Amino acid sequence: MKDVYILAIETSCDETSMAIVKNGHEIDSFTVLTQMDTHAQFGGVVPEIASRMHTENITMVLEETLKKGSRTMEQIDAIAVTYAPGLLGSLLVGVEFAKTLALVYKKPLIAVHHTIGHIYANNINNELKFPLLALAVSGGHTDLIKMEQDYKFEILGSTLDDAIGECFDKVARVLDLKYPGGPNVEKLALEGNPTYSMPKPVNDNTYNFSFSGLKSAVINLVHNERQRGNEIRKSDLACSFQVSAIDELKRKVELALQNTKIKSLIIAGGVASSSYLREEITKVAQKYDVEVNVPEKKYCTDNAAMIGAAAYPLYLQQKFAGFDLNALSQTPFINEE
Repeated sequence: MKDVYILAIETSCDETSMAIVKNGHEIDSFTVLTQMDTHAQFGGVVPEIASRMHTENITMVLEETLKKGSRTMEQIDAIAVTYAPGLLGSLLVGVEFAKTLALVYKKPLIAVHHTIGHIYANNINNELKFPLLALAVSGGHTDLIKMEQDYKFEILGSTLDDAIGECFDKVARVLDLKYPGGPNVEKLALEGNPTYSMPKPVNDNTYNFSFSGLKSAVINLVHNERQRGNEIRKSDLACSFQVSAIDELKRKVELALQNTKIKSLIIAGGVASSSYLREEITKVAQKYDVEVNVPEKKYCTDNAAMIGAAAYPLYLQQKFAGFDLNALSQTPFINEE
C-alpha cells in the first residue's frame, strides 16, 4: 500500500498548529504557533483574541509547515482538522480553512475529535497495542477509556465535575501563579512537602473521578488563612494538592488494571506532560507488569501531529466529512466508533 500523507490542522484553543503526518506514525513536518504570551497578560485564554489570532496566523503556519516538509499540497492525500470540542470561534477558523483547502486542492476532508487526537498522540513514533486502557487527562477531560481496537471506545469512568487540568489552573490562580497554571503548580510543588491535609474524592469502587471538592478545599484553605492573617506555605500547598489529585488518578487506574487484566496503558492529554503524573502512574503499572506509554511532551499539549495520527484510521476506513462540517464546542466521542 502506498504511503499516506495527511495535512492536519489544530485550532481548538490558543495554539495554531499544522503537521504533515505519514501513515499515522511519522512526522514529516510539524509547526506550533502559540498565543501563550498574549493570553498570559489576562491570566487565561480570551476566546475572542484567540480566534482573531488564529485568523491572522493560519496562512503563515501553513506556509511554514509546507516549507519544512517533503510534500506539496498536490502531494497531500487528505486534510484533517479538529472540529470539536474547544473554543467555538477558534475551531471555526481551523474548520473553514480545512474545508477551503480540501475544496481548492480536491482532497478528502477528515473530521477529528480533539480528545481522540490526544489518545492517538501515543501512535506517533510508536504503535497502539490493543486492548489498552487510556487515561485522558486535560483541561476539559478526565476519562478512563478501554479500547479493543482502533476507534472502539468504552468509557469506564469520567470526572463527575471539574476536569483535572481545570482544577490545576484554578489552584494556580489561587496561589497567584502565572498562566499556564498546571506546569507552574508542578514546578512549585517540587519545592514543598505534602504537609496540608487534603480530601480524598470519590474513594469508591467506580472508575469515576471528582476534583471540585479538592479545588474547593484549596480555595477555602487559602481564604481562611488569609482572613486570619496566617502565612500560606505555597510550595507545601501546591505539593499537597498535587499529591492528592494524582492519587485520585492512581487509585482508579489501579482498580481498572486489577479488574480488566489489560497489559497496555497509555496516558493522553495536556496533563500527561506532568513528570510527576508520569512517574506515579508508571509505578502503578509496574506493579501489574503493565506496559505504559506516554507521548513526547510536545505531543501531549494541543498540536496538529496528534490530529494527523488520529485521522489515519479514518482515512483507511474512508470516513470522510462533507463540506457541511461544522465546529462544535462540546460533543462526546463515544459515538464515533
